[in-house]
Amino acid sequence: MQKIKSLMTRQGPKSPQESMNDLSPVENVRIPSKEELREMREQPIDPQAEQEIINSIDEVYFSNDSFDVVNYELEKLPTVLNLEEIEEYRDKLKKQQAAVSKKVADLILEKQPSYVKELERVTSLQTNLQLAAVICTNARRQLSFAKEGFTQASLGLLANQKKRQLLTGLLKSLRTIKTLQRTDVRLSELLEEEDYPGAIQLCLECQKAASTFKHYSCISELNSKLQDTLEQIEEQLDVALSKTCKHFDVGHYTKVQQAYTLLGKTQTAMDQLHMHFTQAIHNTVFQVVLGYVELCAGNADTKFQKLQYKDLCTHITPDSYIPCLSDLCKALWEVMLSYHRTMEWHDEHDNEEVIPASDGTDEPNFDRSYVKKKLEHGLSRIWQDVQLKVKAYLLGTDMSNFKYDDFIFVLDIINRLMQVGEEFCGSKSEVLQESIKRQSVNYFKNYHRIRLEELRMFLENETWELCPVKSNFSITQLHEYKFMGQSRSPSVSPSKQTAAVSTVAMSLFEQYHNGGNPFEMQTDSKDDETEDVLAANGYESDELEKSAYQEYDSDSDVPEELKRDYVDEQTGDMPVKSVSRDTLRSRKKSDYSLNKVNAPILTNTTLNVIRLVGKYMQMMNILKPIAFDVIHCMSQLFDYYLYAVYTFFGRNDMYESSGLGLISSRLRTTLNRIQESLIDVEAGSENTSVHIAPDERKEKVPSPHLSHMVVLTASGSLYGLAERVVATESLVFLAEQFEFLQPHLDTIMPAAKKPFLQQFYSQTVSTASELRKPIYWIVAAKAIDYEQMLLLMAGVKWDIKEIMSQHNVYVDVLLKEFEQFSKRLGDISKQVRIPLPVSNVLWEHCIRLANRTLVEGYANVKKCSNEGRALMQLDFQQFLMKLEKLTDIRPIPDKEFVETYIKAYYLTENDMEQFIKNHREYSTKQLTNLVNVCLGSHINKKARQKLLAAIDDIDRPKR
Repeated sequence: MQKIKSLMTRQGPKSPQESMNDLSPVENVRIPSKEELREMREQPIDPQAEQEIINSIDEVYFSNDSFDVVNYELEKLPTVLNLEEIEEYRDKLKKQQAAVSKKVADLILEKQPSYVKELERVTSLQTNLQLAAVICTNARRQLSFAKEGFTQASLGLLANQKKRQLLTGLLKSLRTIKTLQRTDVRLSELLEEEDYPGAIQLCLECQKAASTFKHYSCISELNSKLQDTLEQIEEQLDVALSKTCKHFDVGHYTKVQQAYTLLGKTQTAMDQLHMHFTQAIHNTVFQVVLGYVELCAGNADTKFQKLQYKDLCTHITPDSYIPCLSDLCKALWEVMLSYHRTMEWHDEHDNEEVIPASDGTDEPNFDRSYVKKKLEHGLSRIWQDVQLKVKAYLLGTDMSNFKYDDFIFVLDIINRLMQVGEEFCGSKSEVLQESIKRQSVNYFKNYHRIRLEELRMFLENETWELCPVKSNFSITQLHEYKFMGQSRSPSVSPSKQTAAVSTVAMSLFEQYHNGGNPFEMQTDSKDDETEDVLAANGYESDELEKSAYQEYDSDSDVPEELKRDYVDEQTGDMPVKSVSRDTLRSRKKSDYSLNKVNAPILTNTTLNVIRLVGKYMQMMNILKPIAFDVIHCMSQLFDYYLYAVYTFFGRNDMYESSGLGLISSRLRTTLNRIQESLIDVEAGSENTSVHIAPDERKEKVPSPHLSHMVVLTASGSLYGLAERVVATESLVFLAEQFEFLQPHLDTIMPAAKKPFLQQFYSQTVSTASELRKPIYWIVAAKAIDYEQMLLLMAGVKWDIKEIMSQHNVYVDVLLKEFEQFSKRLGDISKQVRIPLPVSNVLWEHCIRLANRTLVEGYANVKKCSNEGRALMQLDFQQFLMKLEKLTDIRPIPDKEFVETYIKAYYLTENDMEQFIKNHREYSTKQLTNLVNVCLGSHINKKARQKLLAAIDDIDRPKR
């Protein structure tokens, strides 16, 4: 088959018929003839020999089809030919050929059936190939027909459709590109509408679309343009974010936050927000202060805008100080309210968005945590900036010369600002407290120094006349104390009290969440401003004040204690004789009578001091850090008033040395302390040293001088008893008001300084009533002529031998003096109400002086018998009996002092010695006289010497 294929290849393609004719069974194979085959069969067959013959054939005969046998054999012939050898070699070749031919013939015969069968298959294959050639020819003809009739048209349509689709996609891309080119117009519209999320969303979508069409050359320019637009949007977004620092709008801020969320810059937004808040605080305060400075400067060509804020604050004038401070706090409130509402917005949205992310990422939670921490940390930073700005403003002006109401208004504004700070971030506002404390201490010292000088002026011009006030007068009715009286006011209805409590419970941020400003409350009018400073509110206070001073219409309106004639202000006791109900009704027709009977005793100066204390307490209530300084100054007001009353009416060396303990050691210590710490003793002298530094004396006040209008030497007025009563009892009333204020002062006073307050009350305030003794002692000492009584007693003969039944004349004279004193006391009580304690002190002093005068008169006796001693007892008993009808004082003061001295005449020597040692209340002269008078009766000279030595021993320590 290989031979056939190679042959067909060399001859080229022919027709099937030609090909069949050209085929031969075996190419180049000679088929032996019949004779040869017969000859071969006839030859003996030895397979082994035959195989050896075949094996003897040269290998070259089997190597190649193109082998040239003839040439090969000829070349093998030797040079010299030998016929026999040649014939022999020829026979060998024949045998080899015969063996090969026989072998081939055997193989052919053996393979003949297979050959025939294969030949038939070749013939069949030829036939099939001819049929296939016909089919292919027909198919080609049909394909040619189909190409011409169908394929070219259909494929053209498909190609056009594909081209159309490509062009449609291209048109869509071009339209998208055109839309992208016009996006800036829509972005501008969205930015004008402040729809920042929409603008950013659109810009991001455009960038995404641009990245899809980046293969177009025009898109590269558009990409850079979109990037610039996005940066521009971020800049406008930053501006929009800064606007929320002054006026927070929920919708506006929501858009801004959504926009930053789309940009993925939530943390950056929060950093920027805090920077804007800091900038807003600076710009706000600078613009407010600059506006006032330029307004006050007028046309002055000063470049205020170039000044630093701290320097700018120093150009604020006193007239514009308060309005500027108010506007400053209003503006800062708006900034802090915006920050507070920003935090509320984030809290609300954090609660709404606490949903776990579907992809399991924690980035949103991390952003929320960052924002929360940033906002919480920003609270204290924002408040610190506010404090520093307000501090610079506060310290930029010297407020020491401000009016009191103006300074209180400043304190109230700062106090409210500190309240805002406490609610804002829980801060104690140390910066504000320190700065306002500095200003307050500076102002208050100056203010207090002026008030002390005014008080001295008031005291020196005070005529100590009664200031008419209503019987139910209370300091809480005074305008200066309304901040105390409002909470306990009975005229406030329970519903309004509840409303007030609820208002207090609400924070300022809750009250003014939807509008308003806590610093606008006092700017409408001066009255509203003051009321707000004093924490009084509504017309209830006005009604209370009106009711406090209204006239009484019915007897039921008058409290029981006011129906009495007069009442002891300390004990509440009333005298034995009381005014009848009918008499009271008749007296009610006259307000003066009613006031005279029941009203507190005070002067204009007292009322001025009380008002001043109220103002001090206002300042202290608003600014607690200077509470100690204020209370110390309040104590100085009381000290100076007490010292003035003592100096005017109680200082008298002659009577102070009486040895009766009129001034207690505590009162003496208090007066010495006041004189050393408060009174500028050298100021009154003409030879004041010029070398004394002013700072050493500026805290002191010159000692006041009693007005020349006040006469204390006239016997007709009981030596100024009315003025003394008004002065002393006004001091007692002032002390009572201080006692009333003590709980309030105690709550405000710092714990470390409370011992000072306690000492002030125990050592000073409580001693006010003790001044009654020295002051009224002077009246008692001059009201009765004790010297005349001594002269009358000296004319009495005491060494009588008979017991007398009639008392001496000096007793009647003394009783007449007391009757005259009682009558004059009654006359004065018509001018000034004399309280029971005052009346008791006066009578006690007079009786005590009278009794001591009696003892002194008895001690002047040179000779005295037992009957004389009995006469002394008779005189004294007569004096006591008549005296008890003139006064209600029980027991009679110093009664035992007289009786004991009279009875001592009867003592024995030993008892007398013991008497001398035990009764040191008697003077040396009185004891000596007692011993001398007893000489000769029941004491001898030796005993006399012994007793006199005992008296001398007792008197020696005194010397």
